[in-house]
Amino acid sequence: MLNIEDGNTLTEIYNPLAEVFRALAHPARLAILDLLREGEACVCHIEAMLGLRQAYVSQQLMLLRQSGLVSMRRQGWNVFYRVSDPRIFEVLEQARSLLPAPLPALPRTETLQCTCPRCRVGSKPA
Repeated sequence: MLNIEDGNTLTEIYNPLAEVFRALAHPARLAILDLLREGEACVCHIEAMLGLRQAYVSQQLMLLRQSGLVSMRRQGWNVFYRVSDPRIFEVLEQARSLLPAPLPALPRTETLQCTCPRCRVGSKPA
């Protein structure tokens, strides 16, 4: 039996850690974090790269933000997200090492649909 001297319950002790793992326990959120490995990205960029609907991406980003894993900034009409603490990638790498086989590459769609400043820089006028 666990002896907890300061009166905290197991839930109180482990809940912050459990919240991090709950935030990681969704394929779309893991894909978003993988995409953010490359650096800051706006919602429209994440949407275009992963082929997901904007509302769905925003919902997943909200949960990641509430857990403290990502932070955001606004620039005009665009909302940009970045990983709050890059050590989360170490956690993800350790989790990947537990898998029997490597994960395949993240499937991505073309960024032609994305109109953020990051995507417009590399695009050519039609």
